[in-house]
Amino acid sequence: MKPKIGSPAPAFEAPVIGGEYTEETTLSLEALKGQTVVLVFYPKDNTPGCTTQACEMRDDWSTLSSQAKVFGVSIDPIKSHQKFIDKQELPYPLIADEDKKIVEAYGVWVEKSMYGKTYMGTERSTFVINPDGTLKAILEKVAPKKHLKLLKEALEK
Repeated sequence: MKPKIGSPAPAFEAPVIGGEYTEETTLSLEALKGQTVVLVFYPKDNTPGCTTQACEMRDDWSTLSSQAKVFGVSIDPIKSHQKFIDKQELPYPLIADEDKKIVEAYGVWVEKSMYGKTYMGTERSTFVINPDGTLKAILEKVAPKKHLKLLKEALEK
């Protein structure tokens, strides 16, 4: 079940790489308290939609980074994240949620279907977390090309 706007953001601790984290580091939501945090959940590194979304955020990084601490989150391992960061020159860190604890806590590990087959996967969703740790905005099932505009609107509210 997804948390609701106004409720506390689910706590987490997970490996992160990229941006200011030049080495693999363990990151917790608690360590980010006092700052606006954005968690961008996406299905998979180096896939077309995820690359479009990641590069749009990269290309407007000066604006985004002045408004919040932004993190991409997927179930890919750190090694995959590092390749994605290097290939696309991403300026922001990616969180590796290999044990699926974060995607489950945020309610974005869902049943999906493609070509008549159902499978479990990450729903493309973004959570904006207030400095006090409560949820400010939730962007659900956002099309990659529309994500940046909606995220910027959510941060400006």
